[in-house]
Amino acid sequence: MANDLQVLNALDVAKTQLYHFTAIVIAGMGFFTDAYDLFCISMVTKLLGRIYYHQENALKPGSLPPNVSAAVNGVAFCGTLAGQLFFGWLGDKLGRKKVYGMTLMIMVICSIASGLSFGHTPKSVMTTLCFFRFWLGFGIGGDYPLSATIMSEYANKKTRGAFIAAVFAMQGFGILAGGMVAIIVSAAFKGAFPAPAYQDAALASTVPQADFVWRIILMFGAIPAGLTYYWRMKMPETARYTALVAKNLKQAATDMSRVLQVEIEAEPEKVEAVSQERGANDFGLFTTEFLRRHGLHLLGTASTWFLLDIAFYSQNLFQKDIFSAIGWIPPAQTMNALDEVYRIARAQTLIALCSTVPGYWFTVAFIDKIGRFAIQLMGFFFMTVFMFALAIPYHHWTLKDHRIGFVVIYSLTFFFANFGPNATTFVVPAEIFPARLRSTCHGISAAAGKAGAMVGAFGFLYAAQPTDPKKTDAGYPAGIGVRNSLIVLGCVNFLGMLFTFLVPESNGKSLEEMSRENEGEEESGTEMRASSGRTVPV
Repeated sequence: MANDLQVLNALDVAKTQLYHFTAIVIAGMGFFTDAYDLFCISMVTKLLGRIYYHQENALKPGSLPPNVSAAVNGVAFCGTLAGQLFFGWLGDKLGRKKVYGMTLMIMVICSIASGLSFGHTPKSVMTTLCFFRFWLGFGIGGDYPLSATIMSEYANKKTRGAFIAAVFAMQGFGILAGGMVAIIVSAAFKGAFPAPAYQDAALASTVPQADFVWRIILMFGAIPAGLTYYWRMKMPETARYTALVAKNLKQAATDMSRVLQVEIEAEPEKVEAVSQERGANDFGLFTTEFLRRHGLHLLGTASTWFLLDIAFYSQNLFQKDIFSAIGWIPPAQTMNALDEVYRIARAQTLIALCSTVPGYWFTVAFIDKIGRFAIQLMGFFFMTVFMFALAIPYHHWTLKDHRIGFVVIYSLTFFFANFGPNATTFVVPAEIFPARLRSTCHGISAAAGKAGAMVGAFGFLYAAQPTDPKKTDAGYPAGIGVRNSLIVLGCVNFLGMLFTFLVPESNGKSLEEMSRENEGEEESGTEMRASSGRTVPV
């Protein structure tokens, strides 16, 4: 029945119009906020260490202990993983629209609460910060499956990949905004409250007003989320959910007639047939029928996202070395607290501007031309090549004369992550699963990615420590070293290439064709297209 419903065919062949771009902005602002909230913490962790973990007569400024640093940076990932699974499931049970507003309000409330972080002792501030960042991550997690599913179900066949990728590409602007807000806030406070460098006056280098800086940066994430709430509530439920899951063809036709500004028939003769549709297309997630049809697909989307995020979030391994090598961030003791925030933010903004953002938009431009499979395979291939290019002659890159080359290869690695699997792993799970399981399966795939992010961000932070215990960072045990860690990451990317072959190409196909929701139906031989005010058979 799914393949000859006029409302779905009208969506598939609809011309690109204003409402598509409105949906991109509404869904994309959620991702803008997601990226801002997840990445802005890395710009203030050094400041938190200086404020709350200052040690008298220490040669270097205070820093977060390893366990506290891992908690502050990683607790949002844990919340995101839980939110992806929970809201992914809920989006299929209650509908995309009903759940969409919940995730946004959680993000607004917890962004503000993260900045307030009650108490004044290190333990109380860090505990409340971690608590609210977990729930912030929980809301962010819900945005992944819901935004992807809503955009895929609104889009047409021809440009669906670009639309979903454009929603995800808003992450790049969120990262950029995080850096720019941190630059503006730290520069303003630095100008208003000048302070000496740490090596000149340790205690005076961190002015009391610095405590407001990290709070303002964290709370700013509530603004874009709050501005989007009204527009999210005005969006109608997607026609595919209303027609195929809620089985209300009349409502689906009414909603999409208004959205697409064309007349779509309610098809009353098909209402009963759709409402009674059972059997082959009513299988659940934990059934042999799902395993037969989509088991390998789910393994492919989850494994590639898991492997990608291990590599993507391991960038902390050598980011600090890169920034120091090219002079963007001098030794900590030569700066005051606010100057350090300013320089870290400036460095991360430049990386985002030159590498991260362009990669996202290359995917938007080419995903519907060369397909998801080719982009993902190419991205993993070049990430593998560049990781090995960094790892094998690692000593060569540590020499002062060759450090610019190291920066270039590092940037290319993450350019091809974004013009590659970082975007396609988000797009494909929203296209290849049945409507009643689409949000759930996307949530499972995304949660696998966040598990990989935890491995990349924290597992390799320990693994990359020098093999000599005397040379490790304070509080860390000996590891396998940066060179061996890079070799392991190269192997991880190669595995990502192999698992990509489990993922089908969805370019140019309808969602019902990809999910096989019309399997077993007789082909009607009739296709409908929407045309300026009426639906015409062709």
